[in-house]
Amino acid sequence: MRILLADDHDMVRETISAYLHSVGGAEVTSTVNLKDALDQIDKVGPFDLVLLDYNMPGMFGLEGLARALKSNGGGGVAILSGSAPTHTAQDALDAGAIGYLPKTMGAKSLLNAVRFMSAGEVYVPVELLREQPAEEVHPLIEKLSQREVEVLSGLCRGQSNKEIARDLELQEVTIKLHVRTLCRKMDAKNRTQAAITAKEAGLF
Repeated sequence: MRILLADDHDMVRETISAYLHSVGGAEVTSTVNLKDALDQIDKVGPFDLVLLDYNMPGMFGLEGLARALKSNGGGGVAILSGSAPTHTAQDALDAGAIGYLPKTMGAKSLLNAVRFMSAGEVYVPVELLREQPAEEVHPLIEKLSQREVEVLSGLCRGQSNKEIARDLELQEVTIKLHVRTLCRKMDAKNRTQAAITAKEAGLF
């Protein structure tokens, strides 16, 4: 494995480099900032894996990730961090990172993750994914029951009460009651206004 490790914390950089080399048999090149990392990629890259400290000089958040991905010619680039917010892991993956490694990981787990990513696989600790905050629910949706949301979806599609009743396997009179209730909860004068309000809020 040819690894490039960029981290401005001497102890972290030296400890990880030594372990990956002695135990993992990796050829490790280390730098202290993004500029030096990009220079090394240009000179002796691409690497099997590039590990970038999220908070080191020159990174500017995930901007540095994009630059490294472009330079490393298809080789994986992962983020290494000790203090970035949890959502940064998902942001990094969305931006093209092959993984996200907390600096609190144990040495053996870190080595396994590095081997995994060097083989082209995506890696994020399961604990981090569990910590992802639940998706926020729109205030309008919170006011409605699940059945009312289903009826409102039908209204937004331009369906009649009869059509909604058929889809939901309910009586048409029941749909009328749901429409009346959801209109009241949404402060809408009628079904058309309720549908417009829902669409403007980006619910459907």
